[in-house]
Amino acid sequence: MDKVYDIAYYKTPIGMAKIIGDDDGIISVSVIDDKIETSTKIPKTLKKCVLQLDEYFQNKRADFDLKLNPQGTDFQKKVWNELQQIPFAKTTTYLNQSKKMGNVKAIRAIASANGKNPIWIIIPCHRVIGSDGSLTGYASGIWRKKWLLEHESPTNQTSLF
Repeated sequence: MDKVYDIAYYKTPIGMAKIIGDDDGIISVSVIDDKIETSTKIPKTLKKCVLQLDEYFQNKRADFDLKLNPQGTDFQKKVWNELQQIPFAKTTTYLNQSKKMGNVKAIRAIASANGKNPIWIIIPCHRVIGSDGSLTGYASGIWRKKWLLEHESPTNQTSLF
């Protein structure tokens, strides 16, 4: 018998977020382009996540304090844990991330694990950019990556990129 997870839909300024989790933590936060209504009843296990995402989008939260339970390989989990060390409003490169993880030759595997990050925004893969400063790959769309980085920018510039 398959495990049943709680699901909630939360409307963000850049798309509908689908949140999946249970008592063991948040398993997934993804952005979907489908036209789905915002959940009117949020399961107890997901309320804190919805609240913190709401605060993030209202510029009232820079760090998340949630129990996370992303599903992946041990290597992917190490990469996702490293992503969580990137401070709010800061960026790093794939090369720096691979150096921090102690294996520059693993840069492609690390980039691939970033792309498989199941917990959008909260595990901030949007803060990883190319060595030349370019907004390389982002599963949710480069325009969303740009929006998130500008949202987190401490200055009120018209555009960072």
